[in-house]
Amino acid sequence: MKAFTPKLFKQTAPRAKSIDREGQEQAALLSEIELRYPQVFELIYHVPNGGHRHKLVAMKLKQQGVKAGIPDLVLPMARGGFFGLYIEFKATVDPAAVSPSQAGCIRRLNDQGYLAVVCRGHFDAMEQIRAYLRLAPTVVAA
Repeated sequence: MKAFTPKLFKQTAPRAKSIDREGQEQAALLSEIELRYPQVFELIYHVPNGGHRHKLVAMKLKQQGVKAGIPDLVLPMARGGFFGLYIEFKATVDPAAVSPSQAGCIRRLNDQGYLAVVCRGHFDAMEQIRAYLRLAPTVVAA
């Protein structure tokens, strides 16, 4: 009978855990908004389009209306003649590029009377929100 020899696995360098920098910065932004602008915090929301999902879950979400390219944050407050503000949020450190579907969606939203912008990090997004809030409220004529 042949002697048992265990197979040795080739050791590989441990893979570093991925850090969701974009998520961390966006969470910090929302915390600041909650403290400084509670009326904005009540309305602003995140569109959870990103992330890795099981294939069946992704298919169901697509059937339910999830679309690639929709910006991360939506503020449904009308200001300066705009109907609302959309923010495509990118991390300050190692920011991802704006994808073609994101660029197209931003263009279509702007064409429809929304202000849609790309922000590079927490501070850029906060400044865009402050500038937007300084605009006069949009008045709907009856």
